[in-house]
Amino acid sequence: MSEMARKRYRVKSSRAKPEHVSLRARLAQVRPFENFEWPFAVIVLIMVAFGLVMVFSASYVTAYYRFGDSFNFIRKQALFGFLGVCAMFIIAHIDYRCLYKWAFAIMGFALLLLVVVLFMPDISNAHRWITLPFGGTFQPSEIAKFAVIVLFARIMTANADKMKRFQYGVLPFALILGLIVALMLLEPHLSGSVLILSIGATMMFVGGTSLIWFAIAVGGAVAAIVCVIVMFPDLVWYAASRLEYWIDPFSDALGKGHQTIQSMYAISSGGLFGVGIGNSAQKYLYLPEPHNDFIFAILCEELGFIGALLVIFLFIALLIRGLQISFQAADRFGALMVVGIIAQITVQAVLNIAVVTNTIPNTGISLPFFSYGGTSLFMLLSETGVVLSVARHSGVKKT
Repeated sequence: MSEMARKRYRVKSSRAKPEHVSLRARLAQVRPFENFEWPFAVIVLIMVAFGLVMVFSASYVTAYYRFGDSFNFIRKQALFGFLGVCAMFIIAHIDYRCLYKWAFAIMGFALLLLVVVLFMPDISNAHRWITLPFGGTFQPSEIAKFAVIVLFARIMTANADKMKRFQYGVLPFALILGLIVALMLLEPHLSGSVLILSIGATMMFVGGTSLIWFAIAVGGAVAAIVCVIVMFPDLVWYAASRLEYWIDPFSDALGKGHQTIQSMYAISSGGLFGVGIGNSAQKYLYLPEPHNDFIFAILCEELGFIGALLVIFLFIALLIRGLQISFQAADRFGALMVVGIIAQITVQAVLNIAVVTNTIPNTGISLPFFSYGGTSLFMLLSETGVVLSVARHSGVKKT
C-alpha cells in the first residue's frame, strides 16, 4: 500500500470511529438546572409547604370526626403535592412550544371531560367530580382552565396582527368561553365559570382585543341582567336573598349565613399574631369545611394579621415575578400562556380572600396552593412548570 493510500485509510478510520466519551463525561455535560428560574420556583415551593402545614392544622379535627384518622386529608394532599412538584420540575425541562400544536387536542379533551362529568353521580348536589377507578375524584374544570389558557395563547399568536377585528379578536374566544361556561353551569359550577371568564378576559385584554369590544360586552351584560329581571322574577328573588345573607349573614345565622359568620369569628379571633398553629377553635366543627374554601379564615385565626399579610405577600411576589417572566419570554405564545396562568392564580386568590372576609358573596372558590384539593394542587404545580419552561427559554432571541 502506498504512503498516500495509508494516509487516506487512517483519515477514514478516524472518522468512522469517533473518540469514545465516558459515561461520567457525558453526565458532566448535562445541566438540568441551567438557566432555571429559581426565584419563581422557590416562591411556589414555599407556598406548597405552607399550604400543607395549614391543611393539616385545619383538617385534623374534621378528619378524625369523619374517618377516625386525623391524617386522612393531609396524607392525600401531601401525595398530590409531591406528584405536582415532580411534574413541575419535569415540565420545566420540556420545551413549552410543543403545546402550540396540541392546543386544540387539549381543549377537545377538556370539553369531553366536561360532558362526561354531567353523567357522573351527584356529589354534594353537583356534577363536578369524576370518580377514578382506583379511588378518589378530580374536577374537569381544572383541566378546562389550562385548556383555555393554551388555546387562547395559540389563537392570539396566530392572529397577532388581527386582534382588533371582531372575527379574530372576539368571536373565537366568545364561542370557546360560551361553550365551556354553558357546560360548567350545568354542573353547576358558578365560581369556576367566573374564574374561566376572568382568565379569558385578561388574556384577551393583554392579547390585543380592542377595548371597544369590552365596552360592548359590559353593555350586553347589563342588558342581559335587565332581561333576566323582567323574565325570571323567581330567579331575581333567589339572587336578592343571597345578597341579603351577604349584607346581613345574621338574618339566617344557622343557615345560609352560618359559614360566613363563623369565618368572621375566626378572623377576628386571630388578632395581630394569632392563637398559634393548631390552636384554632373554629375548626372544631364550628366552621364547615375549614380545610377547603375557608382555610384562609383558619390561617388568620392561628397566625393573625401578620400571617395573613405573609400569604398575601407571597401571592403578590408570585404575580410580580410571573409578569417579569412574561415580559422576558422568547415569543408571544409563551408570554401569553404565562399571563393566563398568573391571572388564574391571582384572580382565584383575590376571590377566595374576598369571600372569606365577606367582601363579596360566598361563591365557593378555593385558595391556590393552600385549600385542600388534589386535582387543583397538581394542576397548579403543572402549570407553574410551564411558566418555568418559558423562563428557561427566555434567552432565545425574541420573535
